[in-house]
Amino acid sequence: MNTNTPNMQHQPTTSAAASPLSLRTLAVQVGNVPLTRVALAYVDKRINLYLRFGSPARTIQLDRWRRSAVFLPASIFCRIRWESNDYGTTRWQLMVMQACTPLDAVQRIPGIQPGARILLHAEGERQVQAVLSLIDAIEALGIAPIDVSPAYWCTLGNRLSAHLALPQYTAERHAAWLAGRELQ
Repeated sequence: MNTNTPNMQHQPTTSAAASPLSLRTLAVQVGNVPLTRVALAYVDKRINLYLRFGSPARTIQLDRWRRSAVFLPASIFCRIRWESNDYGTTRWQLMVMQACTPLDAVQRIPGIQPGARILLHAEGERQVQAVLSLIDAIEALGIAPIDVSPAYWCTLGNRLSAHLALPQYTAERHAAWLAGRELQ
């Protein structure tokens, strides 16, 4: 087992997302649509639940170890879960998800209320590291991972499950996604 902690350069991305808006104000702004709350935590050398990417509408510090990120409907975000015990790493998990509206079918996921649509689920260090390198490659193209086509994340998840070669996200693929989105 790997005893290394996850790469801390991918610590929570909560830029200026901790805006002064209250949850009540946010709910009014989006027409009382339930917001998606994502639990995040950090206990040194034991657990690290953090966002690799995503733009929360608000981040709430619950206590020294726990935070909650709040996402608007249709937001795409990536949460990484790393756990360890005295003998080494016990869990690596990466999920790319999309926040939903009450009319959408959601999947129940521990730590995410009321749930979200799972676009990609990677389990184990090898799969998580493979996806992290693809996310880094997407960012190297100058594309924000939250703007990537949801279909790409689903394809990537299916390829991971089938143990097939993982497709690269290209600028051409991104341009096609943006053009198709404009037509809708």
